[in-house]
Amino acid sequence: MRSLQRTWPFHIMLLPAIIFLIVFSYIPMGGIVMAFQNYKPWLGITGSEWVGLDNFRFLFQREDSLQVVWNTLIIAVLKMFFNLLIPFVFAILLNEIRKVGLQRSIQTLVYLPHFLSWVILGGILIDLLATDGFMNRILGSFGIQPIFFLGDNNWFRFTVIVSDIWKEFGYNTIVFLAALAGINPSLYEASEMDGASRWRQTLHITVPSLIPMVVVVGTLALGNVLNAGFDQIFNLYNPLVYQKGDIIDTFVYRTALINGEMGFATAIGLFKSVISMVLILISYRLAYKWAGYRIF
Repeated sequence: MRSLQRTWPFHIMLLPAIIFLIVFSYIPMGGIVMAFQNYKPWLGITGSEWVGLDNFRFLFQREDSLQVVWNTLIIAVLKMFFNLLIPFVFAILLNEIRKVGLQRSIQTLVYLPHFLSWVILGGILIDLLATDGFMNRILGSFGIQPIFFLGDNNWFRFTVIVSDIWKEFGYNTIVFLAALAGINPSLYEASEMDGASRWRQTLHITVPSLIPMVVVVGTLALGNVLNAGFDQIFNLYNPLVYQKGDIIDTFVYRTALINGEMGFATAIGLFKSVISMVLILISYRLAYKWAGYRIF
């Protein structure tokens, strides 16, 4: 009670967020029962037929479901890898710039795409990457045939991953720049006195100092291995690239809202949520074991 008397203002500050979480995250969990029903909107949850695990069996029997899971894993893993590698390298390169004004200008330019919606960027990319768009005109000037970036299964994944990296790598650099700012300058001074070049300083001081942060960011990213980016895919894909570009979230959207298979769509969503929760728990455990990072 004494502790509560001192901290009650903080509890009051948390109250709106807790109410929001309960209303929009916990109460809707009652809809999970739809995953075990042949749900019909006009019958409701109480009147729909109970089918048990049939929706989950159907999930692993449908070829398109397995392809969707595979697409999600490929796109998400490649995004995670390159969104870790490129910000890491870029932060080191940016840290080597000695002119503060130039450094901050570059930072601002690479941060900006992160704050643009995929609705806006999707429209821009569709125009730029069209067969008669700016990119294909440049390729045509070198004698290269037009490429249907957003309509060819062989190019769609590449386009999605590259565009996501371009949008997010600047913002993802922030955490590594913060880690670089925490390196003791005396380490560089001592190495310079010993005759170490800038390359040697980077290789033996900067990179090892960033490894714990790389471990933390990488392990925490494991929880998103089934999140391949609904906003981006939804604004870029089309029926021509369903084979290589359809992911779990877009598949659930079409299955539930367009095909009306709400029970099956809920089963897919529940499957994804359970796997994601397990991966998040594992990633937090690994982050604590390897880098001493913990939330609680």
